[in-house]
Amino acid sequence: MDSKLHTYFIGFLLGAFSLQAAAQRWNIGAGLGGFNYKGEYAPFFNPKNYLPGGHAFVRYNMSPAVSLRLGGNMGIIGAKDSRSSDPFNQARNGSFRSRVTEGDLILEYNFLNYSQRRKDVNWTPYLMGGLGFYKFKPRTKTADYKTTQMNIPFGAGVKWEFKRPWSLEFEFGTRVLFTDYLDDLGDNVPLGQKLQLGNPTTRDKYYYTSITLSYTFYSIICPPGFSTD
Repeated sequence: MDSKLHTYFIGFLLGAFSLQAAAQRWNIGAGLGGFNYKGEYAPFFNPKNYLPGGHAFVRYNMSPAVSLRLGGNMGIIGAKDSRSSDPFNQARNGSFRSRVTEGDLILEYNFLNYSQRRKDVNWTPYLMGGLGFYKFKPRTKTADYKTTQMNIPFGAGVKWEFKRPWSLEFEFGTRVLFTDYLDDLGDNVPLGQKLQLGNPTTRDKYYYTSITLSYTFYSIICPPGFSTD
């Protein structure tokens, strides 16, 4: 093999390796989960208020420790006063239900350098946080408020590549909101009704708990003019 062919062959191997590594930086996922609400109808977290949801995302693994995720969620949020042990809630005996659609950009930090290599133990706990926008559609709307707003998602989870290139992921996340009208009960009411509506000084929030099946792109992307056939 002359020097030119030798140089070209080494360059091809390095290029193929770098393209394979780039491909491994991307993965997609989808799954099911449950929305839970905290607010006037549920002053404390109550598992009885879980309602179904679903989600999908695309993720770019910037390094073994850091990933960037763009995703969307949708589902139902609701609660009933009858499920609360608070005397005020039981006396009011109200309820609400709303459809929620959410899009978010999330940064993930992997504690165990999730490298997704064949001989590694490919699992890690992780933290996540970012910025999101959501739209909710209440069953009833009794005041003038915006139903499309910004939120701040954060939480934690676990990733496990159980069979390359497939992974299972479990995540619990909180959404910090800038409204008290997710449940249609806000502070724009007559003073005499404040106690009936609950605490007007706190903001609503919701949680999303999910399980995800994700796929990592491990295939080698060939340069133009080459084929894997």
